This record gives sequence, C-alpha cells and structure tokens, in this order.
Amino acid sequence: MKKSLFFIPLLILSCKKEAPPVTVPDKDSAVVTEIPDSAVKSDSAVLTRDSVTRNVSAGGRKGVMREEKGRQIIRTADASQLPFALGEEFTKEGQELVLKLRNYGKSDLKATITTNQKDFNIRFNQIRLPNGSYDGPFGRDITYKIPEKGEVWLIIGKSNMASGNTKGSFMVNVE
Repeated sequence: MKKSLFFIPLLILSCKKEAPPVTVPDKDSAVVTEIPDSAVKSDSAVLTRDSVTRNVSAGGRKGVMREEKGRQIIRTADASQLPFALGEEFTKEGQELVLKLRNYGKSDLKATITTNQKDFNIRFNQIRLPNGSYDGPFGRDITYKIPEKGEVWLIIGKSNMASGNTKGSFMVNVE
C-alpha cells in the first residue's frame, strides 16, 4: 500500500505533458512576401489576403489600407508602389473589391486577375477615372488609357452575365 502511494504521484507527474504555448497572430499584422526577381521587377511585393487590415508599412513602401463595408472590400494603395500583386478572397456571395490607386500618374494602366479556380466568376466590372467617370465592364484583363493624373479605382466582382462560383481567393496584378 505504501509503495502504491509513492508510485501514484510519480506516475501522474511522468504522464503529464506540457502543451507548447499557442500563439495566435494579431489580425492587424502584415504578411509581405517579396516575389523573386525572375517573376517580376525587384521592387514589387505580394500582399496576401490577410496582409493588411490597417495602414501597414510593406517592405519600406507606404502602407496599403484595407477595410470592409458590408459586402464591399476597399483596398487603397499609393500608385508609387506599382507594380504589385495583391491577394484577396471573397468569402460571401455578392462581394466586390474596390482597389483605389491614389496619385496615379501613368498614361495607361494594365491589370490582371488570376485564380486557381476554373469556375470562379470574377472580372473587372468597372474602372473609375480621376475625373469621376466610369467605364466597363471588362474581363479578367484590363489595359486602359488614363487621360489625367489622380485617383483611379478598379472595381472587381462577379459577372451577372456568367455563372460559376463567386467565393474564393484571387490575385490582382497591377502595373
């Protein structure tokens, strides 16, 4: 009996294992990955879906804003960061992304949407020019002459003329 009283605590202590501490990333943290030189110009950056929820410095560049209003995701970036690839994800039906490029000074804009899903229903719905006029719809690629300097918006969402999945992740490459 005395021997069992000695072994029970020893057995309990030897079986008890400490779980490693769990760290949960802060939702405001930035995840920025540089693209290899072979993929794009060396001053580009990839900003993943969770990369920016507030104004965050990305590898020495000015921050990119991200905010959600209902079914609309608004991302704002300074055009001096171009070219870049921006990752995003639609998690709800009917979502749209408004990518606002401040201080756009080039004469033309080139952008592409890429996704791994074959049936993803996504396109550039509209472009808003610095003078406030809109044009569109477009497909997954857009090349557009920008008549003046200022803020340009790219509005991305589903095509009402097509079917397919409207939820999933995608990349927007802007030059």
